[in-house]
Amino acid sequence: MLTLGAGTLFAASASTARGTDLRDGSRTKLTELITAEQRRNAQELGAYQRLRRTVDGISRQAGRGDGRVKQAQSRADSLAGASGFASLTGAGLRITLDDAPRGRRYAGTPAADDLVVHQQDVQAVVNALWSGGAIGLQIMDQRLISTSAVRCVGNTLILQGVVYSPPFRITAVGDPVRLRTALDAAPDITNYKEYVAEYGLGYDVKTLGQVTLPPYTGNVTMNYATVPPGADTNP
Repeated sequence: MLTLGAGTLFAASASTARGTDLRDGSRTKLTELITAEQRRNAQELGAYQRLRRTVDGISRQAGRGDGRVKQAQSRADSLAGASGFASLTGAGLRITLDDAPRGRRYAGTPAADDLVVHQQDVQAVVNALWSGGAIGLQIMDQRLISTSAVRCVGNTLILQGVVYSPPFRITAVGDPVRLRTALDAAPDITNYKEYVAEYGLGYDVKTLGQVTLPPYTGNVTMNYATVPPGADTNP
């Protein structure tokens, strides 16, 4: 259901992003649709979290009488922080990306796409932070895990079924010096800074002496491909 809700929001927002000329009534219906899907997504997420807590409790009870289960749970607990399933505290950075201010005058006539933060800009920051040794990452109020995907439609960010508007805040736990070095060395971020200088897009990097990232709370169901019975697997 979480994936379905995100897909609906993506499709609805994409219609607007392609420049469709919506009448006021259509725009109102679109807003109502997005609000309804976000509400349903929040309800489904709450139900999922309650069920997951129940399953975790049952699993830990089962582990009390089985040494192998208890050992596996201990190993999972030790990896939870780094994998995103437990809160993580430490020094780090917070990077804020924002659209150009409205009403600003320019020497020429910039294209609309030059004045907004794009998916590749957010992804560039995330990639640079990981390469700089980040232990954990958070975008807005959500923790990232290995399967998290950054998706932007127009100037909105869709992350795990939730829609966000700029400014976009990316928070990392790790060595602040290494993280800053990685940001400065990333070619895509260097390119973004040119738009910052030319059009006034927002780019702010703040060192945090201590910050706590929340645990990931979304769905962790994995989807993978299988070979149908009898299929020819030879190249």
